[in-house]
Amino acid sequence: MAKSDAFFIRAKVTSNGTTFAQEEIDLGSFVNLGVSKSTIMRIHSVTAMIADSNGAQAPILDSADARTAWQLTTQSQSDLVFADDKSMVASGGLTFKTGVTPSHDYDVNPQNYQKGYLIGVDSLFLGVDNSTGFDSGEVVIALILECTLETATQASSTALALSQQ
Repeated sequence: MAKSDAFFIRAKVTSNGTTFAQEEIDLGSFVNLGVSKSTIMRIHSVTAMIADSNGAQAPILDSADARTAWQLTTQSQSDLVFADDKSMVASGGLTFKTGVTPSHDYDVNPQNYQKGYLIGVDSLFLGVDNSTGFDSGEVVIALILECTLETATQASSTALALSQQ
């Protein structure tokens, strides 16, 4: 199989106060390893929307300094991990300073990969964590992943093994 045309996977997770929350993204119909012609997925870009659970245009409000952060990983997590964790695919977030417009200075949103990020697992995990329960309610993180499929080669299998667990 040559590289497929690009397709998009959409996923979202809703925060749970200050407790880490996570949703599984099933890739079983895309990734198929261990057969004579294994198929892997390549993520070319990740676009993130961070919004209030009251709607995509509703403002996220809090009366004190606050932060919301998200991560996309190849393994289930119980908390946010650092970028040196080999399961990390992408991350982002917003910081809120009292009286100041929200900022994403401590991380980058969205993320584009020059040659794509190879995925060889049956599931991805989208997690979110907040530093506070926001005055305006829970936060929703929604992602759009631009992807292609390709047949695994020795080179792509080596690249996959070097970049992930």
